[in-house]
Amino acid sequence: MTGSITVYSDYVCPFCYLGRQSLETYREARDDAAPALEIDWQPFDLRSRHRRPDGTLDESVDSGKDEAYYEEARQNVERLREEYGADEMSTDLVGDVDGFRAQVASRYVKETFPEQWLAFDEGVFAALWADDRDVGDADVLADIADGVGLDGEEIRTVVDDEAWRDRLRDEFADAREAGITGVPTFVYDGHGARGAVPPSQLERLVEGV
Repeated sequence: MTGSITVYSDYVCPFCYLGRQSLETYREARDDAAPALEIDWQPFDLRSRHRRPDGTLDESVDSGKDEAYYEEARQNVERLREEYGADEMSTDLVGDVDGFRAQVASRYVKETFPEQWLAFDEGVFAALWADDRDVGDADVLADIADGVGLDGEEIRTVVDDEAWRDRLRDEFADAREAGITGVPTFVYDGHGARGAVPPSQLERLVEGV
């Protein structure tokens, strides 16, 4: 018997990386007798306000966030990095990286090679937040795919396939219709928790304790 926790996230969000660290800590600490807890990943476009109709980013659009906001975010990342033991994580925010291609690739892998999805997903997060690589680059995504036993050339092709890109846009819309306004958001059995919440809060969400 298995259970599933839905996670809405965007690779370019540092709190999504930290939230996944928290989720892994919780999953590893679960009683061996408890049902396995699978991850149902759902994409979210953190930079949707900046997107032109062709999907590229328009950096001239005002995000409404000033330097004080980003400084507070950096401080929160630093605090949670230490709290969750994510020493490998960079505290530099990656506002210039577009995660759209990475999410296309992740959706494709999850549907086509589900057994290898988690390794690919973790590889994308690590490439961006630990290794400072641009996961908007098809070559980087192909390299990550090769590293987890997938065909890098296949991934390089699919990230620019309009059918898969359209499917991802539809899922962004589905997330908004479901009431998701920020990431990470964890949903289990109709209840939710938003943000890089600690493992104890994920335990309460899933187990009600």
